[in-house]
Amino acid sequence: MLKYNQMRMKSTRWDKLTKSAGFTIVEMTVAIVVMLILTVFFILQRQGLERTSRDQTRKQAINSMYYALKEGYHKDKGYYPRTIDRETLPEVDPTLFTDPSGYTLDGDSCVYTNNKDKQATNGKCEYHYSAFDCDKKGKCKDFTLTADLENEADYKKSSKK
Repeated sequence: MLKYNQMRMKSTRWDKLTKSAGFTIVEMTVAIVVMLILTVFFILQRQGLERTSRDQTRKQAINSMYYALKEGYHKDKGYYPRTIDRETLPEVDPTLFTDPSGYTLDGDSCVYTNNKDKQATNGKCEYHYSAFDCDKKGKCKDFTLTADLENEADYKKSSKK
């Protein structure tokens, strides 16, 4: 038979093992709360970075169209067109006429193609072209290009100085 002191030592070793082997409920709760806070912070940061990236894409598209109109179209023809599309500005990458939401600036309209290749026309374009002082033949003296941004005010480029 075991003596009382030997039994006590065995139970003390067992108590030490069980007490040091795990986490308390408080420790687990604190760890979970910290992980949740970090996850929320990461998600918010990621969304902000994605919006900023889309805004940069919009600005790049507007700048490309602007310089194609100023340096190409106007120097060639001496006026600006009433509307713009991929055929009007062939020197611009055609994908730049489609905004990050999938709407394509196409003359006076905005065309959206869904995943089933069906096209619908509506006014949700994030890119806008406005021509001013146009004659009956569609020859215009000035224009403004605008992009609707998510994080900032609308981005505008104009032929007027």
